[in-house]
Amino acid sequence: MSLFKIRQKNPLIHCITNDVVTNFTANGLLAIGASPVMSDEPLDVEDMTSIANALLINIGTLNKHSVEAMFLAGKKANKLNIPVVLDPVGAGATKYRKEVTENLLKEIKFDLIRCNAGELAAISGIQWQAKGVDSGEGEMDILSVTKEVAKKYKTIVAVSGKEDIVTDGEKADFVSGGHEWMTQVTGTGCLLSAICAGALSLEGDSFENILNVLMDYKKVAEFASKEKYLGSFQVEILNGLHQISRGEAI
Repeated sequence: MSLFKIRQKNPLIHCITNDVVTNFTANGLLAIGASPVMSDEPLDVEDMTSIANALLINIGTLNKHSVEAMFLAGKKANKLNIPVVLDPVGAGATKYRKEVTENLLKEIKFDLIRCNAGELAAISGIQWQAKGVDSGEGEMDILSVTKEVAKKYKTIVAVSGKEDIVTDGEKADFVSGGHEWMTQVTGTGCLLSAICAGALSLEGDSFENILNVLMDYKKVAEFASKEKYLGSFQVEILNGLHQISRGEAI
């Protein structure tokens, strides 16, 4: 159980993430026993990354300041063999986002790309009707494209949806379950990417650790969906993460 292992390790996760989800992401990491730090100051990020166990780069609310920080932190992490996760939020929504995503993938080695179907399509250059940062609609063989992206960038790719897909380009697994309300609460995907960064800091097989996180996260969504109201659902996500990371059944 990866969430339980994360609690035992208490890794420091450096998150360069978007303004909308910073608080929820930090609280979610704290709920599983990780230590979050959310610095995106270019003068600070190299030193911060140097003492972190993993780095998350999330492009949700881009600006020149944060983009500079992403490249500095990512390259520092690569130099020190610190695992890096890319969450290409809304990668296909605008020309600027697509360019930043392409350059990040060109200049930084990522251990995991965690995205939705629309973001996957943008990375692979497939026509897709994205709606802002939402997944959107289109047609592609998601498994085949996911494997191609994993092989191209020599990384693990995890695509979230009704059924999650995780692949390293060769082997692939599917994770079913969860709840549709996860798409109606801001930051649930972004938090998952941060938790995956925590999983990559663990000993053992990275693919299996990521797969176990996806399975646990689906269970947390099902646990939280027992609440009647959407606002309570968000709180119950934190409660579910806290319980499952402590080895308690939910």
